[in-house]
Amino acid sequence: MNEIYLSGAYASNNPDWHEDDAAWKAGKIVDILQKNKIHPKSICDIGCGVGEILRCLSLALPDCAFTGHEISPHAYAIAATKANDRLRFFLGDGLDDKKHYDVAMAIDVFEHVDDYLGFLRSMRRRAEMKLFHIPLDITAQGVLTGNKLLAMRNSVGHLHYFTKDTALETLIYTGHHIVDWTYTASSYESPGSRSKRKWLTLARRAMFSLRPDLAVRMLGGYSILALCK
Repeated sequence: MNEIYLSGAYASNNPDWHEDDAAWKAGKIVDILQKNKIHPKSICDIGCGVGEILRCLSLALPDCAFTGHEISPHAYAIAATKANDRLRFFLGDGLDDKKHYDVAMAIDVFEHVDDYLGFLRSMRRRAEMKLFHIPLDITAQGVLTGNKLLAMRNSVGHLHYFTKDTALETLIYTGHHIVDWTYTASSYESPGSRSKRKWLTLARRAMFSLRPDLAVRMLGGYSILALCK
């Protein structure tokens, strides 16, 4: 599946590389770090895309240095233009990076990786703390409509699909200790949300305010951000 990133197919389907969502995701990352009193001096992002999340984090965390790894030459070319003294980017998967970081991140990444279990195990040695943002694609609505999972595969390259429970259990199974986690409402909070069904957004908000887990399982549109040790 890496071919879609190397060939430019992913860039053709997603020419903005989800830059619109970067500041929103960076804000969620800062929130969970601050909530858990984590003050990193070094952060590594595996699968950093065009590097906009790291750029936003570098503005919010001025005492931290940042490293991004990206396999797509198209995304790397954009990310490289954002490099500075505290922000470095490398073309590749980062597997040969032997440096140990305070925090290692994979933000909307391992659902794209063929050997996602091996990938998650490799993340354990990269840092003391790990951050994963994971889309929750398996929902009642998605199963009933019948085409969402294939659409996610064709448009953004998702190979693996998760519920909250299977996502967290996958992290535990691969040796991660979950310190904290939170839902993120990517379908309507993020600037890059493309939902045109206002009724669905209203339903998601209303149900989530009463029964968060049920809303996520039934209507979808959410991800989780998990902080692991």
